[in-house]
Amino acid sequence: MVERFTRLDRSAAKVTSLHDAGTDYAFWMSRVPEERLAAIEFLRQQFIQANPHVQPRLQRVLTVTQRPRR
Repeated sequence: MVERFTRLDRSAAKVTSLHDAGTDYAFWMSRVPEERLAAIEFLRQQFIQANPHVQPRLQRVLTVTQRPRR
C-alpha cells in the first residue's frame, strides 16, 4: 500500500524553549498509538526526502554476547 504524505505546513510551526518540553510529552501521550506512529513515519519520510543519500530502511544490528561461566 502506497501512502501519500502531505507537505509540512511551515506556517503552523512555532519555536519554543526546551523548558516547555513537558507540554509536548503530555500532548503525544494523549494521542492513540496509531497517530503517534503516523507522526513518526511522517518525520521519517521528511528526513529521507531532505537527505537523498540516506537509505529508507532499518539498520540491522547484530550483538554477540556471552553468558558468564559458572
